[in-house]
Amino acid sequence: MPDFKFWDDRLSLRYLKAKDYPGAARQAIKEMHRQVGALKFDENGIAKRGVLVRHLVMPGNVAGTESIMRFLAEEVSSDTYVNMMAQYRPAGKVSAEKYAEINRRITTDEFEAAMLGARRAGLWRFDDRRPLRALAFLLQP
Repeated sequence: MPDFKFWDDRLSLRYLKAKDYPGAARQAIKEMHRQVGALKFDENGIAKRGVLVRHLVMPGNVAGTESIMRFLAEEVSSDTYVNMMAQYRPAGKVSAEKYAEINRRITTDEFEAAMLGARRAGLWRFDDRRPLRALAFLLQP
């Protein structure tokens, strides 16, 4: 269950202190998919084998989300199962002075745009156990 947060090297360097994160994430996800394929469930809906990619939607970075979703659809598989996460909360060292651009929760519009971008990319398998209205408490109005 790999995470893929940032597409842009500059953002991953700024926030993760790892410029090579996007390339490493792409390589790891492709290799995981090569080894185990798309996520498969048993008759009870329990995941048995395969890749599920988690993506944390970040404030002001829907374009990065769309790039990640295109990569998954075009270079991994359009059957890639994605858990699109809306729960980003600024904490720890994310201060208004140092990281003003991400010192907020994501908006409902950003999350909806991220989901639309994933669908436009050709992805169709999402962890949708919690519909958008159930996520409202996580989002900034």
